[in-house]
This record gives sequence, structure tokens and C-alpha cells, in this order.
Amino acid sequence: MNRIFVFSLGTVSYLIFLITFVYLIAFVGIPVDILPKTLDSTPQTSPILAIITDTLLVALFALQHSVMARPAFKKWWQEYIPKYLVRSIYVLLASIALCILFWQWQPIGGIVWNVENTIGKYILYGISATGWIIVLISTFLIDHFDLFGMRQVYLYFRQQEYTNLKFETKGLYKYVRHPLMSGFLIAFWAAPKMSASHLLFAIAMTIYVFAGIYLEERDLIKAHGDSYRTYQRQVAAIFPLPKNKYEILE
Repeated sequence: MNRIFVFSLGTVSYLIFLITFVYLIAFVGIPVDILPKTLDSTPQTSPILAIITDTLLVALFALQHSVMARPAFKKWWQEYIPKYLVRSIYVLLASIALCILFWQWQPIGGIVWNVENTIGKYILYGISATGWIIVLISTFLIDHFDLFGMRQVYLYFRQQEYTNLKFETKGLYKYVRHPLMSGFLIAFWAAPKMSASHLLFAIAMTIYVFAGIYLEERDLIKAHGDSYRTYQRQVAAIFPLPKNKYEILE
């Protein structure tokens, strides 16, 4: 396949991801008047229809994100998609699934809690921002450009062999096994104003996070065996626990 085309497709996919990620931050936590639609926009339909629609939208994203990440699907998919493009196309489809969610999301209305104290409000905004920062940092600790497909297409462009990343525990991964997911949970739940729509989104995404962790860890044990089992025993999954020793694995 043409190397320039492959690199261009990977780059476009990565840029679409970046735009989608920034929009997700705004969609979840920015005041309603800045974007055409956010979690807290004015309801346009009945609460029951909104709940059904929104649940299906999260399910669509979760299924795409989880099913396509499983080794069995990857093995089947690579019969049709070149290995160096698999990650880029996966990222592109995940971004499209999120864009569909943004487009079709139906706000519900209603307030679960609303922190009106200025200091409390900005503390919660700061905690949410910290969550997004943790997400970003976590991607670089894994290898940001490999995670989003750019390393694969770059190596193909340079006609260099791709090598799998080693299993390492560094930085935040010394303290929790899934800091990227920890960051998302913090960002989704640390809301000064929690609408019913935001609560539905946070609950649905939390369920997806824990289901995704279960599936991912099952695959990681198959791939890394006892080294990952040892890591599981030493380090908490989402948030650090005092009983953990946080030992660094060699």
C-alpha cells in the first residue's frame, strides 16, 4: 500500500481523535452556551425517550470500543486491514462513535446537585480538570503515538519493522493499573452542577469502564501471564489503596 497514503490516513485519524477528545471535555464540563449541545443543554424530548436514546448511544460507543479491542476480533480484522492501519482505523471509528453520541445526545433536564459556593465550584472544576490531565499523561506513559496509531503508520512510512511495546509499570502505573480510566471517572463525576443527563452519562460510562477493565485484564493475563497477575496483587485497579505496596515490576 502507498506509504504516503497510509501515513496521511493515520495522521487524519489522529487529528480527528484530538478534535473529538477536546470536544468531549467541553461536552461534559463546559457551560451550555459555548457549544451547540452539551450534557446540560435544554431538553428536546420526553425524559423516557431521552434516557433510552442516550443509553443506546453509550452502548454503541462501548460495543465498538470493546469488541474491536479484543484479540479475536483483531486477528479476524487483520485478514482484511493491514496491521499497520488497524489501530488508526480503530481510533477513527471510536471517534466517529463519540461524534454520533455528541450529535444525537438527548438532554434530560433536572438537577441532582448544584454547588453554588464559588470556592466549592472551582474546586470541583479543578478536580475535573485534573482528571483530564491524568488521562492525557496516562496515554504518554503507555506510548501516546502507539496508542493512537501514529507510531505504526510512521514506521511503515519509514519502512521500519513494528515492534510490540514492552509491559512496563512506570509513573502513575506504579500506583494504579488503569490511571487512564481513573482520570475519566474523576473528570466525569467531579461536576459542580450534576444534571440528570450528566448523571446518566457518568453512570453509563462508569459501567463501561469497569466492564472494559474486566475484559482488558483478561487479555493482559493471557498475554503476560504471571507478571501481570503479580502486578494485579500489588497495585489497585482504579484508585490507590493503603494496603498496596506499589512495588515496581522488573
